[in-house]
Amino acid sequence: MNAATLLRRGVLAVAFAGLLAGGAYAQDPTPQQEDIHQDKKDIRQDKRDLNKDRADRNADQKDINKDKRDLSKDRADRNKDQRDINHDKTDLSKDRTDRNKDQRDINHDKRDLAKDDAKYGANSAQAQADRKDLHTDRVDRNKDQKDINHDKRDLSKDRADRNKDQRDINKDKKDLSADRKDRNADQKDINKDKKDLHKDRKDLHQDRKAAAAHKR
Repeated sequence: MNAATLLRRGVLAVAFAGLLAGGAYAQDPTPQQEDIHQDKKDIRQDKRDLNKDRADRNADQKDINKDKRDLSKDRADRNKDQRDINHDKTDLSKDRTDRNKDQRDINHDKRDLAKDDAKYGANSAQAQADRKDLHTDRVDRNKDQKDINHDKRDLSKDRADRNKDQRDINKDKKDLSADRKDRNADQKDINKDKKDLHKDRKDLHQDRKAAAAHKR
């Protein structure tokens, strides 16, 4: 092995060692580069958090709007049922008054019939007229009683509807309150995400400035 060969090998060894050292230096990031990398990672996470919290807030707002519509509808239904109840009560009171009047007429007819039977005989014109009045008043009384029974059923049904609507209203109020609470919590998260994003962007800007100053 001559001197020229040894010289070439020595030069190659030195060059290879220099390449390895340079590669190792290039692969070893500086603290500033690590900070910049972490800042970018934090910013990406902040953006994901912000997008998710905005989506949650928007979904909660939709729920709130739906709760308001449900509440408005159930209140309208409840108010209509209450008007029906008031109407049923009026009808029931009127029909009871009519029924009681008819019953008094029946009692009066019975007394007239008994008198006319005794005075003129069972087959007299007066007695026949009393029987006809008695029959008419009984028909009226029975009709009023049917109306009363019908009014009671209507009243019972309308009260049941009103009570159900009131339960729906109470549930709507609870849903609305819960959804508003969720929406407000999401808005707080959004505000926090914005602050985090602003801070991480500021950190990135400062770390880039520090890295640029370090290179000089």
